[in-house]
Amino acid sequence: MSAHTQTVEKGQNTTLLCQESYVCSGTDEAIFECDECRSLQCQRCEEELHQPERLRNHERTRIRPGHVPYCDSCKGANGNIMHASMTGSRQIAAVRCQVCKINLCVECQKRTHAGGNRRKHPVTVYHAGKAQEQEEEEGMDEETKRRKMTEKVVSFLLVDETEEIQVRNEEDFIKKLDCSPDQHLKVVSIFGNTGDGKSHTLNHTFFYGREVFKTSPAQESCTVGVWAAYDPVRKVVVIDTEGLLGATVNLSQRTRLLLKVLAISDLVIYRTRADRLHNDLFKFLGDASEAYLKHFTKELKATTARCGLDVPLSTLGPGVIIFHETVYTKLLGSDHPSEVPEKLIQDRFRKLSCFPEAFSSIHYKGTRTYNPPTDFSGLRRAVEQQLENNTTRSPRQPGVIYKALKALSDRFSGEIPDDQMAHSSFFPDEYFTCSSVCLSCGCGCKKSMNHAKEGVPHESKSRCRYSHQYDNRVYTCKACYERGMEVSVVPKTSASTDSPWLGLAKYAWSGYVIECPNCGVVYRSRQYWFGNQDPVNTVVRTEIEHVWPGTDGFLKDNNNAAQRLLDGMNFMAQSVSELSLGPTKAVTSWLTDQIAPAYWRPNSQILSCKKCNTPFKDNDTKHHCRACGEGFCDGCSSKTRPVPERGWGPAPVRVCDNCYDNRGIQLDVAELPSDEEGGTLIARKVGEAVQNTLGAVVTAMDIPLGLVKDAARPAYWVPDHEILHCHNCRKEFSIKLSKHHCRACGQGFCDECSHDRRAVPSRGWDHPVRVCFNCNKKPGDL
Repeated sequence: MSAHTQTVEKGQNTTLLCQESYVCSGTDEAIFECDECRSLQCQRCEEELHQPERLRNHERTRIRPGHVPYCDSCKGANGNIMHASMTGSRQIAAVRCQVCKINLCVECQKRTHAGGNRRKHPVTVYHAGKAQEQEEEEGMDEETKRRKMTEKVVSFLLVDETEEIQVRNEEDFIKKLDCSPDQHLKVVSIFGNTGDGKSHTLNHTFFYGREVFKTSPAQESCTVGVWAAYDPVRKVVVIDTEGLLGATVNLSQRTRLLLKVLAISDLVIYRTRADRLHNDLFKFLGDASEAYLKHFTKELKATTARCGLDVPLSTLGPGVIIFHETVYTKLLGSDHPSEVPEKLIQDRFRKLSCFPEAFSSIHYKGTRTYNPPTDFSGLRRAVEQQLENNTTRSPRQPGVIYKALKALSDRFSGEIPDDQMAHSSFFPDEYFTCSSVCLSCGCGCKKSMNHAKEGVPHESKSRCRYSHQYDNRVYTCKACYERGMEVSVVPKTSASTDSPWLGLAKYAWSGYVIECPNCGVVYRSRQYWFGNQDPVNTVVRTEIEHVWPGTDGFLKDNNNAAQRLLDGMNFMAQSVSELSLGPTKAVTSWLTDQIAPAYWRPNSQILSCKKCNTPFKDNDTKHHCRACGEGFCDGCSSKTRPVPERGWGPAPVRVCDNCYDNRGIQLDVAELPSDEEGGTLIARKVGEAVQNTLGAVVTAMDIPLGLVKDAARPAYWVPDHEILHCHNCRKEFSIKLSKHHCRACGQGFCDECSHDRRAVPSRGWDHPVRVCFNCNKKPGDL
């Protein structure tokens, strides 16, 4: 009793054989299909089988060419075909199980023969002819045709729970929707609490009960992330979202994801099974409206301009349908027929101080379920009515929908720190604004997320406060400001006209300088050593600016003083060789002569030790005796004793051997004006402290250059050990390929990508220095 299907080359049936084998042994051509017998029968078997009185009333259909029987499992228990309203349209059989002797459609075969021993049952495959399919299609009513159009619809994951889009590009999005790229579509999404049956609602509203979106009776939420499917009947992208209150991890990101879906939707269904509308519903819609207007409207406009979209993305939000299912309570407005449910909802919004201005409309659709299943026909009619309205939201191509979602995902993405989670609102500003915080005052940036990618600087709502740690003052030249110009000035170690070594020496003596490009040097911090006025009161205006993470410091030049020395070593080596003096001794001698007491012999006149007459070489150190003021070598002036008569106080200081031996004899010291002597000695004491500090820097000449680089590197430079390849051409550094720092951006480059030279005044480099290819292309001053 097996069915044999003979097919022609194109796979269409020419002859169906009898499946009963009661009289003909299965060799005769089948003429009839009996629904009650569930088989195809030849003339002889049909007559013989239906002779008994109880079988004479079986419904038998004469078989036409290319005929394929209907699925037996889609029929009732007694063999009667069930009504379409109960199970859907009759399905044509795809196979016949030779063991069970039943015809099965694809879905019934999966349901009944996917596991156990039935999986091994041999089956015969039916090949439906095109003529039959066309004939059946012509005989279908409009509702049946719609059902057939949705039979192959499947859903796919659009965005996961971490806000990552799961389609590669626009073409992949259209392919998964299985629609034409030129088809104009609208978007319908659904929101609600976990367990309120959102997926079930979409399946019955758009897909005639087929499980396009997964449902589950389990406690856990079966919808994780955002899923999408295409309804070919209504030309709609249907989006299923994760339930509110169901997530345990990434709660903030999942909540933000809901608003992105809402922003690209034309119609939003809020599904609730609560017998009474809770405040959470109004709070959610109110907060979503506020966040949409504040953060998403501007971005949707920018996306329209940036992507050159022919169809502008509406800045007015979607329409909302509140689908309210009750069991024990009456529907909203049913107590008083004169009361319109939408007006009651608006009154409720006002009482809770929630204002859903962003939504183009809000409608209420309720259904009371006395006995399951839920009636979705009212919701279906309401959805279709809203989709026909193109006044505020017009359909657009699927590529436009993808671009809008991609733009919102790129703009509003990234992890949200737990300390920024705010429970007073469903959509707090922290979900959509930049997470950077000023290091000085702690105020947050008010710009939207990822604004730095577009070159937009940070900005705060409040003014900053000064912090000594970051020294976040910005100076502008007061004289230029009074002439109508705003010229920023930076405190520096040396003026632009000073060479590196002399500039550092002057810095040790006279302090930092403030130099204006127009006015020249306008201030030195220790010019008079005492009584020096603050520059803010005299030559500059000051503003306090925010210190954002990742930005450069404000007093940049003080950070690169040592590196400027290293950059100037080759130049200084040449100058020093001409002077026949070591750089350490040259600077020390210069500084000593600047602050020497009047009784000291100048360094330029000291050619040999006063005691042993040993000539001084270039690198020998000359020491002054604090008592007599003559110059000695270290061996002849190694002793110390107090010299109060010279104003050095009670502390022991360096003296020569002779003065040490004559320490009991009072020196004949000429009287000097008290102001001059006091000022000179104060200067000398400060000077000695300066020399000690200066000596630690200048003795770097005696150390190989490579060992000094790390200590001398400015703070904004990327450390050498982190630079593995050229920042521009990506060549890997090696012994043969040296790495160089751009003085403007601080990144590491090869010589080919950083051979240009420009002054970088903002970093304190007044002379032309090495800059990279990219920084050299920037207009204006660096």
